[in-house]
Amino acid sequence: MSTTESPGISGAQLRSAELEREIRKEPGRYRVLTGDRPTGRLHLGHYFGTLHNRVRLQDLGVETFVLIADYQVLTDRDIAENLTEHVEELVLDHLAIGIDPDRSTIFTHSAVPALNQLLLPFLSLVSVAELGRNPTVKDEIAHSRQAAVSGLMFTYPVHQAADILFCKANLVPVGQDQLPHLEVTRTVARRFNERYGAGEPVFPLPEALLSTAPLLLGTDGTKMSKSRGNAVALSADADETARLVRGAKTDAERRITYDPAIRPEVSSLVLLAALCEEKDPRQVAEEIGDGGGAALKRRVTDAVNTYLAPIRARREAYAQDRRLVRDILRAGNERADAIAEETLRDVRAAMGADY
Repeated sequence: MSTTESPGISGAQLRSAELEREIRKEPGRYRVLTGDRPTGRLHLGHYFGTLHNRVRLQDLGVETFVLIADYQVLTDRDIAENLTEHVEELVLDHLAIGIDPDRSTIFTHSAVPALNQLLLPFLSLVSVAELGRNPTVKDEIAHSRQAAVSGLMFTYPVHQAADILFCKANLVPVGQDQLPHLEVTRTVARRFNERYGAGEPVFPLPEALLSTAPLLLGTDGTKMSKSRGNAVALSADADETARLVRGAKTDAERRITYDPAIRPEVSSLVLLAALCEEKDPRQVAEEIGDGGGAALKRRVTDAVNTYLAPIRARREAYAQDRRLVRDILRAGNERADAIAEETLRDVRAAMGADY
């Protein structure tokens, strides 16, 4: 299979279901790598899309690494503004939702030199043509705000391979759109093992744990995004949440129904309330009935503020002690760096470069 091909979606979904069963039986067999770029506050789309799943895997006993990809901020912008603040805010968000630094490792790209050094031998295993055909890279380039494409953006999938393989992660939670990136990682691992492994694989072939999270739209009816200002941040207070929800796009039909294909904006709000209340969205829609958009927005506001209240309280408590936040990140960086150095030693030995 080439780096631009990914398994059929149905096959990936079937394998994800198998993996879920295996994780529950033997969570200690798995090591997960996941993470985010520090470009702004994490929001409800992130939470229900990926963040709560990280806590779930951690609590099941899966060893979890959370990468704050500070170097990757530069893939689609010239400078990384307010980087220190954004990094600390991401740490706060993860602590608030339940990531436990005693069980999970939170770290940054820039603090782990050995991870980034893996990029050099890994780039020798992938051709320029293969990178150019990667559909995710092509999409990112098409939507880039830069006048020209940087080498960092073009080689992003290989850098991501270094992210995953530095700790020899064998499980990566992804959405379907990230499968081509993961296939690059699998290709790099497979080619390195074939070229240098001498019968003993250096790297595992990481598998995709596909997200089943439903899509939440932003308040303007488009994709929820940090940069578009259309999302409720986890750190938002109750009043800001109410203001953002009041401004959310709906439609002219008074009766509230859950029909994502026909009424995407209304259905996304219904779904958000349902997720926060742990109910079926059709039940929520039925309960609102003929209340119209105003009743729907009140329901969503109350549901979100109730759900986020303990998360916000934990976040505020952690935010009072920034030294603790920095200490947690420093400890995570040190652990990730030690693991990366060990992996780099394995790579050097396999390549005959351990002089």
